[in-house]
Amino acid sequence: MLQQILNLFGVPSSDAYRRAQPLILVNGLAEQGESWYLNRNVWQEQFDVHSPGVLVYGGPVMQDRLTGGQPINIDFLTDRLAEYLDRFVQSPPYHLVASSLGAQISVEYAARHKEKVDKLVLLCPSGFGSVERFPVMEGARSKNYQGLVESTFFNPRCASPRIVKYYEEKFASKPWRRAVFETVRGTKSHSVRDKLTLFDRPTLVICGREDRIVDPHEVHEAVKDIPNYRFVMVPNCGHAPQLECPRLINRLVVEFLSSGPATA
Repeated sequence: MLQQILNLFGVPSSDAYRRAQPLILVNGLAEQGESWYLNRNVWQEQFDVHSPGVLVYGGPVMQDRLTGGQPINIDFLTDRLAEYLDRFVQSPPYHLVASSLGAQISVEYAARHKEKVDKLVLLCPSGFGSVERFPVMEGARSKNYQGLVESTFFNPRCASPRIVKYYEEKFASKPWRRAVFETVRGTKSHSVRDKLTLFDRPTLVICGREDRIVDPHEVHEAVKDIPNYRFVMVPNCGHAPQLECPRLINRLVVEFLSSGPATA
C-alpha cells in the first residue's frame, strides 16, 4: 500500500534503487558542483549516482593536510576515493565517470581494485601524455577568471557566467587557492600510462579535439593498442566535453555503460 502511494508521486520502489548500478563521478580540478551540473540528472535516471568529495579545497581534510606539511598527490586522492566507496557506497562493482585529474585517480583506483570496477569513462584524461598546461594556475595569478574559464572551452560562449562567478568567489579565499596550487604541484608530474594495462575492464576515453590543456593525440596514442579501450574524439570541443557537448556526452555515457562488453 505504501509503495502504491509513493508510485503516485513518482518515487520508485526500494527494489528499483537496489537494481541501479552505482555510477561514481570523479571530478578534475574544478569541484563537483561545477563539473557535472549538466549531466548528473540525466545519468541518475538509470544509475545510482554518487559524487564523492575527493577534491574539496576549502574542507578540513585538505586544509589539515596542508597544515601538517603533507602533499596532496595521486596516492592521497586515490585513497580518499577508496575510503568514500568503502564507507558510503559499499556495493561494487562500480562504474566510474571521471574528468581530467579525476581520470588519473580513477585509473589508479581501477589498477588497485580491479574487482570493484565494472566500466570506466575517462573524459580528457590527464596523466596520459608528456605535456599539459595548467591555466588554473595562470588565471589565478593574473586574476583573469574569464580567460581561465574560456581556455577550457573551444566555444567561449560555453563559459557560463555561473562558472566564471564560481572561480571569482573561490579564488577570493586564500586557503582554497593554496589548496589548488598544492594539488597541481603534487599531481602535475604524475603519469598513469604504465597503469593502463593493469585492468581489463571496458573503458571509454573521450577527448575534445581542440583541447588546449591535454593533448588528445597523446591520449589516443596511449590507448590505441589496448584491447579494452575505446577512443572517441569530439570535434569542436575543448577540455570539458561534459559541459560543452552535454547531450552528446550524456548519450555516449549511457549507451556505453548500458551495453555489453566493449570492443576496441
